Amino acid sequence: MKKGIYNIFFGLVGGFIGFGIMYLVFTQEAKQELNPAQTKPAQFVNMPIIPTNEGEQINFEFAAEKAVNAVVHVWTERIGQRRQDPWSYFFGYPSQPRVAMSSGSGVIVSSDGFIVTNNHVIDGANNIRVNLNNGESKEAKLIGKDPSTDLALLKIEGENYPYLPYGNSDQIKVGQWVLAVGNPFNLSSTVTAGIISAKARNINLLEQDATRQFPLESFIQTDAAVNPGNSGGALVGVNGELLGINTAIASNTGSYAGYAFAVPVNLVKKVVSDLYEFGAVQRAFIGVSIRDIDAKLVEDLDLDNYEGVYVAGLADNGAAEEGGIKPNDIILAVNEVKVKNVTELQEQIGKYRPGDKVDIELLRNDKKLKRKITLRNINGSTELNAAPVKSEVSSVMGAQLRSASPDELNKLRLPFGVIVEGIDGSLLRRSGIKEGFVITKIDREPVKTPEEVKLLLEKKKSGVLIEGFYPNGTKAYYGFGI
Repeated sequence: MKKGIYNIFFGLVGGFIGFGIMYLVFTQEAKQELNPAQTKPAQFVNMPIIPTNEGEQINFEFAAEKAVNAVVHVWTERIGQRRQDPWSYFFGYPSQPRVAMSSGSGVIVSSDGFIVTNNHVIDGANNIRVNLNNGESKEAKLIGKDPSTDLALLKIEGENYPYLPYGNSDQIKVGQWVLAVGNPFNLSSTVTAGIISAKARNINLLEQDATRQFPLESFIQTDAAVNPGNSGGALVGVNGELLGINTAIASNTGSYAGYAFAVPVNLVKKVVSDLYEFGAVQRAFIGVSIRDIDAKLVEDLDLDNYEGVYVAGLADNGAAEEGGIKPNDIILAVNEVKVKNVTELQEQIGKYRPGDKVDIELLRNDKKLKRKITLRNINGSTELNAAPVKSEVSSVMGAQLRSASPDELNKLRLPFGVIVEGIDGSLLRRSGIKEGFVITKIDREPVKTPEEVKLLLEKKKSGVLIEGFYPNGTKAYYGFGI
């Protein structure tokens, strides 16, 4: 009996002690949960918060909202050759042209509707439309393009568009957080986050096309997820500023594999300004033969480090020679912006026009010097390039024709000509004419414009002889009945 009473007594005591401990624990936890100093604001609870070196916190919401409203979905339409329909030949009804649709991204950079995208997004397009983030669709006009940097400038009508302000790509640092905003796989308004993995990357992307003269590559590398459709979209800083135009990915599959590349915004600004003011990019040159500094060069020249760009030679009467730069000099900076390799030097010079003066800091015989250089164009002068001649494409007998530009005529050493850009009609196609053919004469009468071609063909009642050249210089004759 006594033993049972003792068990009950100690059980009650143990229960009170356990209750007391639990009371203290839950009371303390409740106090901690109610401590305002340790409570996150409600709007940050479900958002990524990344501490910076200064102990502050980065919030991506502001930058993402600003960017998605300024990034557009770019749709292009390319009209190609007509489908080969054997029945149309026998029964005379027209076959349908091939229409290829593709899409990418673009960034609004001004409130009045100027849009930057990649040249490869719109290259060869017959029609361009953009979809805004609010669902509105607009027809876009091509203002100009620059294959050397893979950039293009579009314009849509209207005002008060949301846009991204330019940042400063010279000031970005490896490890800095960025957002990639675009329309991958036609998924509109997609935002991904990552860091800047490297600067001034040359991946030989633009050099693969032999038509591009002096391609300029100095990409920002990022690990933010970028996929097909992101091309032309925005690389954005955490404050909502434009840092670059997403252009390419490094992948064996064509999809994201960890590396993406963007044209730096300081170069974008220059190209956009040139296309807006002149219709053509004003490319400046310093007139030097250069190379990166490697271990052998450091040993041969007894250098202290690998920074800078080695001047191996000079162009005769070029900007560098005139400005006092000499072979074996090492270029350290352009207008106080340090350059560590050839790619960085090309990027900095690419921000200027012929005739601009830049301060070059260089190392010569262990002494730092400064030289002021007046940059020149590819021809060695300070003149700005004229805008390319714009000629409207006309449709004549099912063929898209346009007047040849001065550059195209010079390459073929022709005084005039009309280029066949596309053939939809069966008549010209059956005659054997192919795209790219330059028509110079119709029945021995010279033609300079699509309108002249049209007038001459309308006057013909019987057979017609067309003569001209292909871009490789081959002369050809074609005859057919009207």
